[in-house]
Amino acid sequence: MPENTDNLNNERDTQFRALLEDLVKAITTSSSRETLDVSSIYDIVGKLCRHFRAGRGVTTFYENEAAEKRGDGDLYEAYNNGNASDIDLTQRVVTGARTIVISQVFLENGAAPWTQLERERIDMIQKMIFSFVSRSRLQKIVEKLTFYDRDGYPNLPNFIRHLQIQSQNGGLKNHAALHFNLRHFSLVNQKLGRRTGDTVMKAYINQMAEFLDEEGMVARIGGDNFCALCPQDKLPRLIQMLKSSTIVYDEITGDKARVSATAGIYLIPDDFRCNDNSDIMDKIVPASILARTGGGDHIVYYDRRMDKNREHFMMVQQQFAQALARSEFKVFYQPKVSVYTGELVGAEALCRWFRDDQIIPPIRFIPALEQNTDICRLDFYMLEKVCRDLRRWQESGKHLVRVSVNLSRKHLLDDDLTEHLLEIIDKYRIPHRYIEFELTETTTDVAFTDLKHAVSALKTAGIAIAVDDFGVGFSSLNLVQDIPWDVLKVDKTFLPIEDDNVLSRRSIMFRHVVGMAKELGLECVAEGVETAHQVEILRDNNCDIAQGFWFDKPLPHDEFEKRLEQHFYHIDD
Repeated sequence: MPENTDNLNNERDTQFRALLEDLVKAITTSSSRETLDVSSIYDIVGKLCRHFRAGRGVTTFYENEAAEKRGDGDLYEAYNNGNASDIDLTQRVVTGARTIVISQVFLENGAAPWTQLERERIDMIQKMIFSFVSRSRLQKIVEKLTFYDRDGYPNLPNFIRHLQIQSQNGGLKNHAALHFNLRHFSLVNQKLGRRTGDTVMKAYINQMAEFLDEEGMVARIGGDNFCALCPQDKLPRLIQMLKSSTIVYDEITGDKARVSATAGIYLIPDDFRCNDNSDIMDKIVPASILARTGGGDHIVYYDRRMDKNREHFMMVQQQFAQALARSEFKVFYQPKVSVYTGELVGAEALCRWFRDDQIIPPIRFIPALEQNTDICRLDFYMLEKVCRDLRRWQESGKHLVRVSVNLSRKHLLDDDLTEHLLEIIDKYRIPHRYIEFELTETTTDVAFTDLKHAVSALKTAGIAIAVDDFGVGFSSLNLVQDIPWDVLKVDKTFLPIEDDNVLSRRSIMFRHVVGMAKELGLECVAEGVETAHQVEILRDNNCDIAQGFWFDKPLPHDEFEKRLEQHFYHIDD
């Protein structure tokens, strides 16, 4: 072999070893850091590609084999001079985590073929790149799984991390933290479909994130609930977006949807430090709950009085298990009466909590139990007590009436709800016609599909279903139109009072609500009936059943038994 050829080979060998040493050093250095230095490594790979007369070097990462079949991978192009041939060296590796890495090096057009030694060296470099790309991509996967939800929204851990970093850097000064819930978003999903609803939500949150830019952030903590950090000088505009935003979800047709939210806001003091997850969440969540359920302003600012409510909620939740075990919760029955005959035709089972010789009213404990699944345990407890009473009354020969039991919206997340309810009812051998479940009409944070599924399944089992507080919520007509109820309970706010004549707004609305229920084949019950005049109004408008103090208040077990024996109330002609 000529001397100049040997010198050239020695020079190329030295060059290769130097590049290889640089590559090893770059990968090793990058691996010791939290963030991988991709640019420097790809720069060295580009030099190696030129060294081996390659026109292009590319690596593709797939999360699994299914992603590979779909062609759904991340492509990393380290080098491309635009002159690659179709001759390539390809390697495919399946990692221990079942991810797949494919590395391809393409020979440059017109270049001499690779020698066996060059092929071996390219193979060695590809294996080194496998390790780097796998770690780089896996690091991104871990980041994604830890700090983003499955729909790509930043999640609660991401929000908390952001707060803590900002706090350490003194960046929370003049900022506000928010917890907000999209109002009636189940209606958007119902009207437009789940996929378009997701598009609307994404566009709304992206619009908010773009407005906040790097000065703030928005994160989803589940469903249609979000947290945000916002500079206080941007807060007025953000509040406008929360109160009402128009989102164009189809650029071609220009179709739009209006989105609004309820929100709890905490104005962060200048000296605030975020040391624990609860430091901010314990302030914005109670304010948000009040905004959503308080019936007043949909934007509520945190103040210290909310801490007392939170402490009360915690106390109730701590005492609940013991109170349940001690049977401190008692069933009271409020009769439902025919306005024509005075016959006792049904009753609603209401919960009263007796503790330390005092009665704790429902408003003092139900909201606390609704913060978690304790309310579901209470509902099952109440159903069991009712079934036990019905079994005893039936065995003693008393005339039974249908008893309605309230169900929290929390139950609608249970796919096996019907089975769980029937298990209790059938344990006491109660004929299904004597049980009715009431679901409040203000259940707008549960998807219509879930509500419809639950109602339909219970109806199939022969259980009557009532929509409670009709007229209070946002979605009254949608609920009646799309869900197969048996009973419509008209909220007392619709019931005319003494001063109302037949042409008053309340009288007109009551007349039409009852008429609609009748035409739809629903049983109609008026709540809050307190006067003889109101009983007469029910008769005049063909509303058959009354529930209210005019006939009876909620009664303890023994007193209601006496009503069952009497079975009729006196009604003046």
